[in-house]
Amino acid sequence: MPTDSVYFDFDKSFVIPKFDDVLNAHAKYLKANPDLNVEIQGNCDERGSREYNIGLGNRRALAVKAGLEILGIQSSRISITSFGSEKPIALGHDEASWQQNRRADFVY
Repeated sequence: MPTDSVYFDFDKSFVIPKFDDVLNAHAKYLKANPDLNVEIQGNCDERGSREYNIGLGNRRALAVKAGLEILGIQSSRISITSFGSEKPIALGHDEASWQQNRRADFVY
């Protein structure tokens, strides 16, 4: 099972081409396992208001969902959740930490 996340640029919600392989790997995994569904969890760094980050995390999750749909995965198999900045994986207050927190995670 692929374990990678998709990472985003600051204040952006489009999937950059270097993460196409991640989307392709998850689409392939889902096609090989038709009984599985996936949840895409959108996340942000700590900058921005709670409300703004919830919206941005939602847009990030939607962008990943759209990428999977383009690759042939049915919309009904993909749910999305936004955690905004509530679930950081890096706890620092610097660009290196923020970069790790701007992500969408795949949860099976």
